Amino acid sequence: MKLLAITSCPNGIAHTYMAAENLEKAAKEMGVQLKVETQGSIGVENEFSKKDIEEADGIIIAADKTVNKDRFHGKKLLVAGVQDGIRKPGQLIKKVMSGDVPVHQSSSAEAAGKSEKKENPVYRHLMNGVSYMVPFIVVGGLLIAVALTLGGDKTPGGLAIPDDSFWKSIEAIGGASFIFMVPILAGFIAYSIADRPGLAPGVVGGYIAANGSFYDSEAGAGFIGGIIAGFLAGYVALYIKKIKVPKALQPIMPIIIIPVFASLIVGLAFVFLIGAPVAGVFTVLTDWLAGMQGTSSILLALILGAMISFDMGGPVNKVAFLFGSAMIGEGNYEIMGPIAAAICIPPIGLGLATFIGKKKFQPAERETGKASFTMGLFGITEGAIPFAAQDPLRVIPSIMVGSMTGSVIAMLGHVGDRVAHGGPIVAVLGAVDNVLMFFVAVIVGSLVTAVVVNLLKKDVQEEGSLDLAGAGSAEESMESQGVQPEPVEGEIERTVTEVDKINQLTDITNLDLINIDLEGSSRDDVIDEMIQLLNKTGSITSAAAFKEAILNREEESTTGIGMNIAIPHGKSGAVTKPSVVFGIKRDGVDWNSLDGSDAKLIFMIAVPKESEGNEHLKILQLLSRQLMDEEYRDKLLKVKTKEEAYKLLEEIK
Repeated sequence: MKLLAITSCPNGIAHTYMAAENLEKAAKEMGVQLKVETQGSIGVENEFSKKDIEEADGIIIAADKTVNKDRFHGKKLLVAGVQDGIRKPGQLIKKVMSGDVPVHQSSSAEAAGKSEKKENPVYRHLMNGVSYMVPFIVVGGLLIAVALTLGGDKTPGGLAIPDDSFWKSIEAIGGASFIFMVPILAGFIAYSIADRPGLAPGVVGGYIAANGSFYDSEAGAGFIGGIIAGFLAGYVALYIKKIKVPKALQPIMPIIIIPVFASLIVGLAFVFLIGAPVAGVFTVLTDWLAGMQGTSSILLALILGAMISFDMGGPVNKVAFLFGSAMIGEGNYEIMGPIAAAICIPPIGLGLATFIGKKKFQPAERETGKASFTMGLFGITEGAIPFAAQDPLRVIPSIMVGSMTGSVIAMLGHVGDRVAHGGPIVAVLGAVDNVLMFFVAVIVGSLVTAVVVNLLKKDVQEEGSLDLAGAGSAEESMESQGVQPEPVEGEIERTVTEVDKINQLTDITNLDLINIDLEGSSRDDVIDEMIQLLNKTGSITSAAAFKEAILNREEESTTGIGMNIAIPHGKSGAVTKPSVVFGIKRDGVDWNSLDGSDAKLIFMIAVPKESEGNEHLKILQLLSRQLMDEEYRDKLLKVKTKEEAYKLLEEIK
């Protein structure tokens, strides 16, 4: 089977290529021929030929910005977010291979819409505009920074370039790039909504929004006005597109009628209705930010640092980034400064963490740490994603604390950044004001991240096993100190039938210990249901005694490990032989899981108190290796008979 895929993200720097790499890797493992076209910041790479498209059996678009689909008319097309390309490449490929995706009809918006992943269209349109705006900010910021650094003279008001200097021309070119920032933002928001007919009205509306002379404002409506102009132009153009006109007029609709009328509507709306009020709001916002001192500036820095690191290039990160970028256009560089520091702290900090805390990371993670550190030097926050994906509850708080720390230091140190990018690379290129404090902020923030993540993480277990916090029990702790617990009610003297060696899960379970339709409405109800299976099969001598062991373990810490999995376990004198009960709670039950998910796949482990060693830990290791596989978990959830479930459990070995 031949498949094609397109990956693209708003900035076109990291997510685009990470998704491409993961899709290619998954396709290779599945024996599928896949060609990936990347639409990144440097343009389209590995572009599909006409022959590629003709021979393709299906197409995947993993993107968070608008991708033109006209060339895929008549092809099976699956559209998803770029994060799905990074985290679920195998699932995307399988879905297309199954044929359960619609055929794209480029002439029908309705048909195309059915293939779209359900996502926030406002965010998608906004990010499309941002992706085209960023290069203008980078070009303008770098040229102005270089011109001031090499050709500026020190004056009481700061660096100034003489009018007769060559560098004055370089500064002017940089300024010209800034002029296009808001019109391009608005134009490509409108383009995302209405395609080509929306581009001209969006650019015109954005220019009017940025130029206050149209509505008697010195400052203009700034990037807020540009966003409003973009959405207004896009939806006006889209509305006009839907108006039925005679066939004779149809050819000129997209090139004359729609652009002209949409531009007039948006332009007049800004001149007479929208421009002045929005400009007033933007002026107040800019003045407020410029006047921030002390506590208020620290609060802003904390918020920006947290947003930048929270989802590492995701929607929250992009909102903070857009805010900082817009302030560059208004001449306020000290908003982007803290953001520039916060951007690189997660990948650099995690890279340092793998170096100073080698016992906390697997060998593969330590190798990833080297790449993460390097990506951080170039301001690519996404270098932290592999760590956050594996251990979000420890990693995300750690990088947020580090980024917030660095952001505050940069804010207090009056660090400015003239380029819409972050990391040491922008300082090396001369785009950062107060370079010393910038590096202090980055170093301190990165060290904070490294220390916190190492404090939170436990020493690594055997490769491939899940870190089940608190897997041991209070009884084991007592035994390790030579203290024998008091006899449990229901415990009897006997010779325990042990399983000499557990090679696979089905050595200690059977069809009678499987219930694929648990009915309990609470955690304790489900526990009772599963204990009854142990009781009926003679695996325990006292349901009450074993339940006490299970609940004692739950009191220490939840056994809901996340990913819709719970593994309640107990070591008790009421257990006659090591056993595992497997149950499925179709609609889920609250287990106070680490990631907040309801438990649907539940494995109850029963181990005799007298068993040598920690049998339940061996069983946990067997389970953890297989349950890390999302596709395997999905298969378990879909079984319809106990026999199907047992067959899948045979794979746990």
